Amino acid sequence: MLNPKIAKMLNDQVNKELHSSYLYLDMANYYYDNNLNGFGNWFDVQTEEEKAHGMLIIQYLRNNGIKIDLKEIPAPDVKYKNFKEPLDAAFEHEKYITASINEIYAEAYLVKDFRTMQFLDWFVKEQGEEEQTSDDLCKRFEMFGNDPKGLYLLDSELASRTFEAPDLTL
Repeated sequence: MLNPKIAKMLNDQVNKELHSSYLYLDMANYYYDNNLNGFGNWFDVQTEEEKAHGMLIIQYLRNNGIKIDLKEIPAPDVKYKNFKEPLDAAFEHEKYITASINEIYAEAYLVKDFRTMQFLDWFVKEQGEEEQTSDDLCKRFEMFGNDPKGLYLLDSELASRTFEAPDLTL
């Protein structure tokens, strides 16, 4: 059985992952509204990834007999001033999610919950990739985003991104 504090932290993480999905959907909508469909697609994929992360944690909780406690997800209330702001916000948000995963991992370590640590290993690796990808996109936008041709090419490249469901056997 899971330690009650770990179970609560994981339940809270489900809500953070689903909130992330909601934030990224809002960012996708912003880009679609501004005819940057490749950027919109990139954030649509992020939306699906975050939802999948939440579902992985839900399945882990279910497998451990823990009741899922979903919370209300507030609507995003951000008005972006330029095309770079959502990219920066996404990078900062990924750092926040990484910190949250690390907190759960640290608590699991303290209570010697090695099964949860093993489960979270995938998330630790995934968050490293998420941060790097977001940071890379911010840097690429800084290099190319202010040039219309560069922005067009970057947008075209981002249009080819597809969602791949996580491969994590619980």
